[in-house]
Amino acid sequence: MVHGICGNYLFEPETGEEVMMNDVRFLRAPTLFQKFYDAGARVGIVTAKDKLRALLGAGLKFDEDRARCFSAEKSDTTTVAEHGQDAASKWLDMAQPDVYSAELSEFVFAAGVKLLREWNPDVLYLTTTDYVQHKYAPDDGEAKAFYQMFDRYLGELDALGAAIVITADHGMKPKHLADGRPAVVYVQDLLDEWLGEAAARLILPITDPYVVHHGALGSFATAYLPKGADQANIIARLQTTDGITHVLTRAEAVEQFELPQDRIGDIVLVSGENTCIGTSEHRHDLAALNEPLRSHGGLTEQVVPFIVNRVLDLPERPVLRNFDAFYYATRAAAL
Repeated sequence: MVHGICGNYLFEPETGEEVMMNDVRFLRAPTLFQKFYDAGARVGIVTAKDKLRALLGAGLKFDEDRARCFSAEKSDTTTVAEHGQDAASKWLDMAQPDVYSAELSEFVFAAGVKLLREWNPDVLYLTTTDYVQHKYAPDDGEAKAFYQMFDRYLGELDALGAAIVITADHGMKPKHLADGRPAVVYVQDLLDEWLGEAAARLILPITDPYVVHHGALGSFATAYLPKGADQANIIARLQTTDGITHVLTRAEAVEQFELPQDRIGDIVLVSGENTCIGTSEHRHDLAALNEPLRSHGGLTEQVVPFIVNRVLDLPERPVLRNFDAFYYATRAAAL
């Protein structure tokens, strides 16, 4: 992986600590936004959660003319020096929204429309929160209301002449039993039973501070095994565990999933469409999950929409990945 970011959360063996991967020091390549900026483009970035802001804004020099990068989550306290925008909530005339709300994403869209209308950026990146998708199925009223709001703002951006690409970082699937309880394989508990308590360490890259979204339960995990452990035996036992669909060595995962080998464990696990992977049962606070769990991280959540508001003349149907959005946005803008 070129940029080095392989999740929200990782284990650093050299320090023995588990940390959020939202520090600029984890980047191993300049961002596309920095490249646009260095080429003279005016760059605007609005995020829902503040955890993305520093990474996306890396390499930009903020001012009101060339670069703006702020989050809805911290919109009351933005400054020109740090974000390129003073008091974003006041500027937009919208209150800072609650992080667990559809309004967090609406703030992003509203800010994008205002930036495009008044500031005319060359590149505008709007990234929302998946709170609604974690909480509600696609046909639920709350989900439909969210997409109606989304569509309204897209219409405004289109009317302003923007070349738009809409895509996502992942899909979402129900991860619960028939009675509504989360369907979880607690792999740390299994490793403790097989190898001794805390001898192995399971890392869930979905982990972040927003536990109401998903309770830190997703369909991808990586495990660090103790020295001398029988890796082949552990892999074989995990492969026969209900709900686990893939168990790969580090080398296999690097090759198949394009992961940075020094930021994953000895083995990588993926669970199925309706199952999540957890650490130990007592470590997951599920009290905030008022609706049946919906989450992501596995291969069954890999296919996402890719929508462009221009007709592109392509010689053949391309094999698309979500990061191709930037390439096709420039193609669309050229039209």
